[in-house]
Amino acid sequence: MTERGKEEDRPDADLRDHLHEMESKVRKLRDARNAHNEAGKRFADQRNAIQAQYKEHREKVDLAVAEVKAIRAEQNLHKQRRDAIQAQIRDLIGQIKSQRGESGEKKSATFEFNKLASEVDNMETIYETRGGMSPKKEKETIEKIKLMRRRMKELEPEVAQLSIIKVDLSNKDEAIATLKLEADAAHKEFVACLERAKAMSKDIDELFAHRDFLKGEGDRFHNEFVACKERADAVHEKITEMMKAVNETRDKLKMAHAERESWITDHNAAVKNEMKTGAEDEKVADSMVDHLLKQGNLTFGGTMSGDRAGVEATRIKSSKKTAMRRINMAGRKARK
Repeated sequence: MTERGKEEDRPDADLRDHLHEMESKVRKLRDARNAHNEAGKRFADQRNAIQAQYKEHREKVDLAVAEVKAIRAEQNLHKQRRDAIQAQIRDLIGQIKSQRGESGEKKSATFEFNKLASEVDNMETIYETRGGMSPKKEKETIEKIKLMRRRMKELEPEVAQLSIIKVDLSNKDEAIATLKLEADAAHKEFVACLERAKAMSKDIDELFAHRDFLKGEGDRFHNEFVACKERADAVHEKITEMMKAVNETRDKLKMAHAERESWITDHNAAVKNEMKTGAEDEKVADSMVDHLLKQGNLTFGGTMSGDRAGVEATRIKSSKKTAMRRINMAGRKARK
């Protein structure tokens, strides 16, 4: 009979076949789980590589953005300077039209600063060159100069911030021409910064586009990694549930095997007991001894009736053997 036939004849053959089937499914599930984990590992490696590229590329983007911001800041400074100079030009033109330095309109800080500077220079020149001033007039002149310088001190931070050109207001036409040149120069610097920023905008857009691409790829690989891990976890849960059934079936087979071995052991013991002879069976021997004792053929510490005959027969045999040995010894001596 073949091994397969023997297995089919077993009483637990169906249970064993069911166990083999479940174990085969568990192996397939484990292979599937491992495949999902390997795929997830590959996606994780790709994600990590993309994230490293993204980090390196982001540094390039930050540098480019910082450069553009610096250009924009410089552009704004040139714009503010140009606008301030143009405001100063408008103030001078308004002064020429009104033929007065004062009007109902509010003057810019730069115009006031230049006007005060021009007046201070004129008053100091008069004070130093013109003689014959009375003490009272000299005192008044000195007080006016002090007041004007104090006001100029107050205006200096605002004027310095815009880097305003100081001009001589005694010749307003020349001052306006000088300011126009400065305004044009500031405007050219402003336009140059604007062109530089525009030239970099294309590179910035490409950097941002590549950054977004890398981020999208990193997110895609991460999502694939998460999906693989979820599938692997789902398969692992199935394996865990199936292993409970596998272990239960194995326990049933162990119990059935132990039961069969116990039955075989009991059966062999019963057969062995049935096959024992009287000499091998202690109960039978004890029964025969009891029977002989009851008949009187056996006494403790004595002999049975046939024992003496046996002793006599043994003595006769021994005497015959002794006589034969003597004859043999006599024959050996005669030959010598």
